[in-house]
Amino acid sequence: MLWIGIDVGGTFTDGVVYDDETRVFAYAKAPSTPGAPTNGVLATLDLLGPDMARVARFCHGVTIGTNAILEKKGADVWMLVTQGFRDVLEIGRTNRPILYDLRTLKAPPLVPRSRTLEITERLMFDGSARVPLDEAQARATLGQLPDTPNTAIAICFLHAYANPAHEQAVKAMAQQAAPGRFVCTSEEVSPQFREVERFNTTVLNAYIGPLMARYLDDLRAGLANMGYARDVFIMTSNGGVATAAQAKRLPVATVLSGPAGGVAATVHLGRLRGFPNLITCDMGGTSTDVCLIESLRIPVTNEQRIGDYANRTPQIEINAVGAGGGSIAWIDDGDILKVGPQSAGAAPGPACYGRGGTEPTVTDANLVLNRLAAGGKLAGQIGMDPDLADTAVSALGARIGLDARTMADGIVRIAVANMVSAIKQISISNGHDPRDFVLLPYGGAGPMHAAAIADELEMTRILVPVGPGNFAAFGSLISDLRRDYARTRTTILSAAGYTDLDATFVELETRAHQDMLDEGVDPDRIVLKRSAGMRYLGQSWELLVELPDTVASVADMEAAFAEVHDRRFGHRSGGAVEIVNFRVTALGVVDKPELPLWIAGGPAEQAIGGTRAVWFDGTSHDTPIYQRARLGAGVTLQGPAIIDESGSTTLLPPGWGLRVLDHGDMLMERL
Repeated sequence: MLWIGIDVGGTFTDGVVYDDETRVFAYAKAPSTPGAPTNGVLATLDLLGPDMARVARFCHGVTIGTNAILEKKGADVWMLVTQGFRDVLEIGRTNRPILYDLRTLKAPPLVPRSRTLEITERLMFDGSARVPLDEAQARATLGQLPDTPNTAIAICFLHAYANPAHEQAVKAMAQQAAPGRFVCTSEEVSPQFREVERFNTTVLNAYIGPLMARYLDDLRAGLANMGYARDVFIMTSNGGVATAAQAKRLPVATVLSGPAGGVAATVHLGRLRGFPNLITCDMGGTSTDVCLIESLRIPVTNEQRIGDYANRTPQIEINAVGAGGGSIAWIDDGDILKVGPQSAGAAPGPACYGRGGTEPTVTDANLVLNRLAAGGKLAGQIGMDPDLADTAVSALGARIGLDARTMADGIVRIAVANMVSAIKQISISNGHDPRDFVLLPYGGAGPMHAAAIADELEMTRILVPVGPGNFAAFGSLISDLRRDYARTRTTILSAAGYTDLDATFVELETRAHQDMLDEGVDPDRIVLKRSAGMRYLGQSWELLVELPDTVASVADMEAAFAEVHDRRFGHRSGGAVEIVNFRVTALGVVDKPELPLWIAGGPAEQAIGGTRAVWFDGTSHDTPIYQRARLGAGVTLQGPAIIDESGSTTLLPPGWGLRVLDHGDMLMERL
């Protein structure tokens, strides 16, 4: 049977097919089609050419919801709230994102006050009803709402995490009044306390709900026309996958869908190759996403934001920066060179694409430096014109008196500095020394800039995976089914018995186990993991603490929290510990592809496809160009060298060496 993974990026849509009988992978890329994203997916499948009737598993990383939120192109959301709490989103938090800028304006809520309606009801913090739900008033309010395909309803009642009865009742009324309208409740989206964040997350879910539903329906129809009759799985922000039905119900859980695939693939590869500590660098056409992985644990948080809005669904801790191959270089008012965050994207793309772009990008700069082949084609499809790149870079350089090559070198250096800064935020700022980690670059542009990033961080090892340009797509293909469950229950550990705490976990585990069974997961493949949001008594915010299976007492839970607190903040206290949120993660473990030994290729001299003058640090070097598919396992190289492959290029500068490992991955090391 065949397994397919697809990842939609800002510039390219990547695909990978694995045949479990021959143990052979096939890769392809097609330009993304932002206006009709399904077309990019189907075009990638056309290039891969699989027999869709033989496909056993189709997994897909999406950016539909993310783009809709960032571009403010979601649904018209109506929010129903507890009477007296109409202005929760309008007031928000009182913290200032830019402390000393007196002109800073708070981002407007996604739901204006005019579309926020009050419902007569009120629950207390323990779930008891202070004011019963006025069903007649709720029905009358619902009757005022429009019934259009682009209308969604978010139901956000006070303390619904403790008792969802009122939200569930109003949701049933809304669905009965207009069965086709998208409706969601805060309890099903984010069953946790803190109203601002819970309401925001629920509104985000409603905002992208209709759009995601239409996209998934179109995708299923397109796949069915190609002969695929099984379920579609969607990569989620927590590093797992969900069924299309689950993604339609909780689309906000997919906002980091694409980057999550690369992190999942990194953990899988790190386990196979014996590298437990890794820093990822996913550099695509629009942005670069970085993530720190320690002891092969995927770092998951509930404290992220998407654009200007809080998102409290579980998601991998990924730091994104606007530094991709298509990032535009520009001069600010002080004649200082900047790169990004604006991107040329897929249309028109960098100037060298010849599709109407005139502003210089990182890709244009690399072409001027001869790091990309003049006249070559990205992913075998998009041509690159060196004259167009030179014209764009020269025009920018002329503004500050620099020639094309010096300007191109500056563009690349600043892009690298932006990525280095992003890595420092997730490593040094959190007490980690990047020199203790292996850098794993992927995406179309990651391996080209990896050595420069490593030099700045004094990292000495880089692992370039097979098919780096399609690595995130591979990650979606190997990811397990995952569901996360949470319950807010504030309890001081020393005042509670472990049996009582354990009972709450068991209740969540029972629900999680049944949901996995309902989705067709074999009981032997269900894995349940516990974690908790914990803090010292008096602290305002909690830390997410993974609880090992060995935890069997309150003392064990306190010790697990103290260790995490010490690692994060450098100290621990003897004070009372409070548990805020009980959490359970359910995994439906899937088969992983067997990665075959690298039998392609041979000696290095047989892989040389010529030489060209490539610029490194302002100096031209005659550099051999190797074809990766023709480099055999065990081959060693010394820089300068360039290793070309479909979908990506690896740059090996002077002072770096490279060895092809048994499974085709390339290990670069500082000489």
